[in-house]
Parts: sequence; C-alpha cells; structure tokens
Amino acid sequence: MSIRLFTPLPLSLSIGLTLVGGLKPAAAGSAELPPPESWQQCAATTSNSDRLACFDAWALQQRPATAPPATGWSAPAAGAQAASTSGSASGTLPASTVAVADSGLGLSPTNGGCRDPRYTEVSRYYELEPGTDCGTFNFRGYRPMSVSVVVGNEVNQQPYSPSRGLATEQPYQKHEMRLQLSARTKIASGLLTGPTSSGKDSLWFGYTQQSYWQLFNGDISRPFRTTDHEPEVFYVYPTDAQLPLGWRWRYSGIGIAHQSNGQSNPLSRSWNRWYLMTGAELGNRWQLHLKAWQRMKESALEDDNPRIQDYIGRGEVKLGWNVNEQNYLGLTARGSLGQGKGSGRIEWLRTLGEGWNGGKSNLRLHVQLFSGYGDSLVDYNNKRTVLSVGLSLLDF
Repeated sequence: MSIRLFTPLPLSLSIGLTLVGGLKPAAAGSAELPPPESWQQCAATTSNSDRLACFDAWALQQRPATAPPATGWSAPAAGAQAASTSGSASGTLPASTVAVADSGLGLSPTNGGCRDPRYTEVSRYYELEPGTDCGTFNFRGYRPMSVSVVVGNEVNQQPYSPSRGLATEQPYQKHEMRLQLSARTKIASGLLTGPTSSGKDSLWFGYTQQSYWQLFNGDISRPFRTTDHEPEVFYVYPTDAQLPLGWRWRYSGIGIAHQSNGQSNPLSRSWNRWYLMTGAELGNRWQLHLKAWQRMKESALEDDNPRIQDYIGRGEVKLGWNVNEQNYLGLTARGSLGQGKGSGRIEWLRTLGEGWNGGKSNLRLHVQLFSGYGDSLVDYNNKRTVLSVGLSLLDF
C-alpha cells in the first residue's frame, strides 16, 4: 500500500503505517495512533495536511475485501488455477485472489467490466454479471477477427445447387487467403433480470463476414472467390446451477440468424434459421457450448440451397480448453442425427505479446484444421478439408 510522501506530519505517517501492518512510526516521541473509526474524527483534526491524510486512511478502510458484486456468480479466474484444475467451482473469490483495481495498493490492476480478470471468460464474454457489464451500444469482438493462409485438399471450381444449377468453371487454386471480420454490440440489458438481480440478461446484434481470396492466383487477377455475410440477433439469460463433476451452468439463449453470399444465380446462396444455445464452464479452464437450430421454411422457388441443414447440420457442440495462460485448444463438431454428414474443426490459439494494460493480449497465432461440409456457403454440399495458419484478434 502506498504512503503519502508529501505529508510530513507524524499523524498522517502514523495512520499510513498502522494501516499497512500496525508498524510504529520511526520518529521518536510520536504517538501511536489507531486508524480513524469515523470521518468525524478526521473532521476534528485542525491541521489541513493531517485532516487530508486522515480522510485518505478512512476511505481506504471502506474498500470491500472482495470484488463487487459479492455473489456466488464469480468463479476463481487466473489467480486460482488450482481450484479450476481440481474441478472446484465453489463460486466465491477468496480475498487472496482478488485483484483490487488500484495500483497504489500494490495489487494487480484490472481492466474493468467485460475485461475484468476477476471474472471467468464466459461471464465476461456475455456480460452475465453486474461486474462484467460494459454498457450498451459499445462494439465488441464476436467471433475471431482473423487473416489466414489456407491450403485445401481441393477447391470447388464449379459450385452446384440443385435449384440454381451449375456455375461456370473457374481455375481456382487450392491455396488462398481467408479473411474474417466479426463484431457485436449489446442493444439492451436487464429486460427480465431487473436492476437488483445478481445476473444480467442481454440482447445483442452480431455480424460476421468471411471471405476466401485467391491472392496467389495472378492469372485470374486475384479475385475474392466467395464472401459470406451473417447478421444475427440473440438474447442471453444468465444461469448459475451446479452440474456434476464441478461444472457450472452459466447461460442460455435464443437467436435468429441470416446467412447469404450476395451473389446472383447460379451462385446465390442464402438461408434463415432460429437457434437455441446454452453453455457451462469448469472453473476458468474448460468451457462447453451447445447450439441447436431450425431452418425457417422457404418456398422451392426461393430456396438457393435445398437440404442445407442435412449437410451443415442441425446443431453443434464446442469444447474449449485453456491449457495454460498462453495456449487454448478448441474442438467443434456439427451434424445431423442419421444424416452422416456435418463437419469437425480443431484449433489451437497461442497468445502473442502483452495487453494494453499489462494484462493478457488478445492477439493470437491461430492454427485450424477443418473437415466436412459448410466451410463456405457456396460449398454447402461440397466436402472439403482445410488447414489454415494465421493471426486472430479476440474481442478487440
């Protein structure tokens, strides 16, 4: 804890040392004074410098011992890896693991709100608690913003849709670039939870754009092979329930998504779906996210991609593992029961550099292996295996 060096008088020095550890002032003959019990005691002090130091000491006494809000929602984060590793999810933050947001106290600073490391990643990502609330209409990252070099086992040079026919064949190369832009903003909160609830619900708008760019194909002027656009609106409701093996159920939600590639026939692809989602965590080490969707019906004349749900799937399971502070492994599986199609994706992310406030950087080395259907919307019915290596920015 810092001591106010500009205060020369014995009273302020005694108060500062007493708060640190009950130490006596070095000056001979000075009285050992206890910390102020009330602000009235400080107001009665005649010296301006002593009065200021007294009020400072009294204010420090009023700080909470743990991070607000003091509820059972927050699980130990980076400072309590031992509890996470053992599967403990007690829900309370011990005082020794709390990073108080005041560098003058000699403890770790925090970024606050949705970047506050005192809360778990799932809580910060969906702003599930008052302490992780970063307000409405602020832009946040959604899916990773990335640029990658991609190599596929093949590339679809002549996409086909049963309702739109066969496209003109193009001499596309198997190696290309993939660009992904993704952002979201919270448009409302507290719709059902109320201002005094220990959890915060939220309504979000998100947008994701993914492009495949034939950067190395100078023979056809390096075109963008395809670009997918996906706006969506989703609602998230906080939950906090103990599950077997130390897991905790953290949220549930519902959403509506539109996906299209903005092309004319025969390359036009688009569909709409609504979905349900939920998620759980084991400490701050493991995450499990489940999502199931239902396609909104279209007439045969309007359907660009018949039976797309049979190829891409009707749901997904995503398992994430924070191996340590620098490394993350993720596994995503999509599919439809009884269809024998779908896809699998495994990815490794490695933290690069340091964050702007001394915390964890959001820049990652990103290696991903994908195999199956739906790598891009135009190829919804074409199976492909893709290895990509690049850089990703998580939640800017």
